[in-house]
Amino acid sequence: MDKQPNLVTAGEKKLVGQRMQMSLADNRTNELWRHFLPRRREIQRYTGSALYSVEVYDDRYFTSFDPANRFDKWAAVEVTDFVDIPAGLEAITLPGGLYAVFVHQGSASAGREMYRYIFGTWLPESEYALDDRPHLAVMGEKYRNEGPDSEEEIWIPVKPR
Repeated sequence: MDKQPNLVTAGEKKLVGQRMQMSLADNRTNELWRHFLPRRREIQRYTGSALYSVEVYDDRYFTSFDPANRFDKWAAVEVTDFVDIPAGLEAITLPGGLYAVFVHQGSASAGREMYRYIFGTWLPESEYALDDRPHLAVMGEKYRNEGPDSEEEIWIPVKPR
């Protein structure tokens, strides 16, 4: 498998979804998606069929990494605007910028290996540093959760060193 990313300059994105605070040690991702998925059809003006998993870290998260450090995780869809957001859902605007986009093929739970590679090998050896913007995974038509043929994109915000 080719683990080299595509470098993509993305524009701003508007998302609507639900968020939950969690940590890697107290991972509540399944709970978040169980609550959000039945509600996504209530969202007006969504674009495409992709689902977005977004992590928003504070500026110290990676400098003093600890699996117990908390962050906001979102389950969301992209929308054209923030008109008529259903009660209990929220809006988030992702700023544009440069991303290293990795394609993860295989089950969602095997994604840990991809993240180890990104942060343990690729990023330290690359010409890029982590940028202080949200991280995301885009789950499009090829996403199959735990299926061996599943595919998702992992978007890591970067900037030149």
